[in-house]
Amino acid sequence: MTNETAPARRIGRRGLLAGGLGLLAAAGGGGAWALDRYVLDHVEVSGASSLIAQNVVAAEADTDGTATATSYTSDTAKISIETVTTGSGDDRVTYFVADVQVTDATIVRSAFAGDRFGENIIANPSEIAAGAGAVLAINGDYYGFRDTGIVIRNGVKFRDKGARQGLALYADGSMRLYDESATSASELIADGVWNTLSFGPGLVDDGAVIDGIDRVEVDTNFGNHSIQGRQPRTGIGLVGANHLLFIVADGRSSGYSRGVTMPEFARIFADRGARTAYNLDGGGSSVMVFRDGLVNNPLGKGKERGTSDILYVAG
Repeated sequence: MTNETAPARRIGRRGLLAGGLGLLAAAGGGGAWALDRYVLDHVEVSGASSLIAQNVVAAEADTDGTATATSYTSDTAKISIETVTTGSGDDRVTYFVADVQVTDATIVRSAFAGDRFGENIIANPSEIAAGAGAVLAINGDYYGFRDTGIVIRNGVKFRDKGARQGLALYADGSMRLYDESATSASELIADGVWNTLSFGPGLVDDGAVIDGIDRVEVDTNFGNHSIQGRQPRTGIGLVGANHLLFIVADGRSSGYSRGVTMPEFARIFADRGARTAYNLDGGGSSVMVFRDGLVNNPLGKGKERGTSDILYVAG
């Protein structure tokens, strides 16, 4: 198939909204599953942005960076966004690739909906991003839809209940897949982990697409049994130290984008040089935000869905 590139669409030009850098952290805990993830407001930590790990000094991003509709450059980050369209008709796929290079891995951060850690607390990703002062953001792992998984954000432990394959982002700019059940949050922090994500599966390891990812189920709970088939997807990958890929594929919209299978998504990362890549929450949650506007077109409707967290580049 032939790739066609075009500028990203629907990017607002009002500039960054007021807000702090959203430096996060926390202390652990979890609650019970809720069948309706939009009902309960189970807060474990309020004012999460006031906490930050003491053993890692986060660099302040250059607020005088320059930006266009598809790129951003500052002293601490270089970001370029590409829109890729393949196929046609009902086989058409549209996805968005943000190539991110940073000088300090700790400006790649997480932020919570409402600045609170807990189950079933949600907000639109663009709102979370604006409050955090993000230049670029994608939806995270929707940690608030479950009470398991290791959750370390911006250097501090929020939850320590290993359950699945996770992704660890280190303060030295590296990234690796790991087995949550074989370690602990404290051990990961001691090893230099800055953020963890708990969804999956891993897509690429050592530069190769991982075999069998078309058969993986994330959880067996009600409402989140399978992530297979052609779906909208969000993922993150690492090309090299401090060189990341944020990729969002739209889907479930006939004639615009059918979505991608898990192996197709993995191949996108591998073909762009990712040594490691990991799948995040998808479907209607798949969103990319650049400055104050949506880059992608969720479900072909241009409307965001609330989620519990984002991963972002501070600005």
